Amino acid sequence: MTFESKAQLRTRFAASLSTMYGREVPAYATLVDVATKINAELGGNDRVTAERHGAIRVGTPRELHQVGQIFRGFGMHPVGFYDLRDAANVAVPVVSTAFRPLDADELERNPFRVFTSMLAVDDARFFSADLRERLKTYLDGRTLFSEELLMLAARATEYEGLAGADADRFVELATTAFELSPEPTDRAWYSELAEISAVAADIGGVTRTHINHLTPRVLDIDELYRRLQARGLEMIDRIQGPPRWKGPDVLLRQTSFRALDEQRLFVEADGTISPGATRVRFGEVEQRGIALTPLGRQRYDALMAATDKVAATGVSWHEAARTVWDGSDFPTDEAGLRRAGLAYFTYRVNAAGIVEAAPIVYEDFLPRSAAGIFQSNLTGTGTVDGELAAARYDIDWLADTLGCAVHVPEQLYAAQSMRSRHACCAELGIDPVEFRGVQVLDNNSILETTDVR
Repeated sequence: MTFESKAQLRTRFAASLSTMYGREVPAYATLVDVATKINAELGGNDRVTAERHGAIRVGTPRELHQVGQIFRGFGMHPVGFYDLRDAANVAVPVVSTAFRPLDADELERNPFRVFTSMLAVDDARFFSADLRERLKTYLDGRTLFSEELLMLAARATEYEGLAGADADRFVELATTAFELSPEPTDRAWYSELAEISAVAADIGGVTRTHINHLTPRVLDIDELYRRLQARGLEMIDRIQGPPRWKGPDVLLRQTSFRALDEQRLFVEADGTISPGATRVRFGEVEQRGIALTPLGRQRYDALMAATDKVAATGVSWHEAARTVWDGSDFPTDEAGLRRAGLAYFTYRVNAAGIVEAAPIVYEDFLPRSAAGIFQSNLTGTGTVDGELAAARYDIDWLADTLGCAVHVPEQLYAAQSMRSRHACCAELGIDPVEFRGVQVLDNNSILETTDVR
């Protein structure tokens, strides 16, 4: 009986979900095909081509806890807390985290991530007291994940993997749990939630959860945007995140084709079944750049705020972004980012005994971009009462709900950089405090380290 590690199970799970989602949303196959061709043209490696992130939505802390148990069996852990409730101009009543591998080796084996959102049922700005009680009753009465699935997840976590039939069954049950349910939906209940938010209806108006999108990674998202338009896919209005500019890619850029009409069955008030359609699932794609330090994020946020200000004068957001970013003093090469302490790097000693720096890829998400993708794919603005106080959700609440630590992205990148520096120091036979004086090869030029990250 062949034993499969959590990384091997994760690879199978990602592939199984991709096959399933391609069957449910045929346009996803077009998205993957175009992304694969662009990556091949630009010399992308196997990791980039195979890379995916998925997105799911659940309704309660209990369901979120169970999701964490399942993903832990695949070697995926919660990283980051994202509050999307005030990150968009429409009602998106969810808080989120991303489950992913933590260390560089596991990311290389398979970097599958799942962006997981939970409906903020306790937030009175979105849900009245009466609706909150009815919504909680409905959500508490459903079961998203079987006991067998949770048991296999616990076993995979305990033994660092599974063997034989257990491995097959774990992947099968996990995939099935995120399939679109054929069960008819109560039209009146779904419509009542949709008046608040289409996202609320998609989470709380149905008996099952499902994959909302599965996202490939591409090396040139602007070219992919053009090619998908040429193939007749309706794209959202712009690429979310930092613009294409004269400097290196930073953080994360995302776009998608618009949510498509999907046929579903609805239960009418008189008990009859009739056809209908929803528009909540879409095809997203991402281009990943360099991970920024907290100082780098401050500079990034300032540039984005300045872009919004210029765009508010009537200039297109794209033109405003190019004007602001290209006219800023934000470093236009990796060496500049490193020397200014704005981005994270790893270090290694090459065959000549010289230390080389390599940027760390940003493996996480941006609340504004995630909310922007949601917003661009919604058919209405929904409702929110800004006069009421928001319910409290934060990273501590998330950790309590999941029963485990929620990792902070910047701390993971800083630790990865520190480990590489210590390894260099051990190889060079110097004390770590001396690393600041080491010469580092940046873009084929030897530069003194000033503020290594």
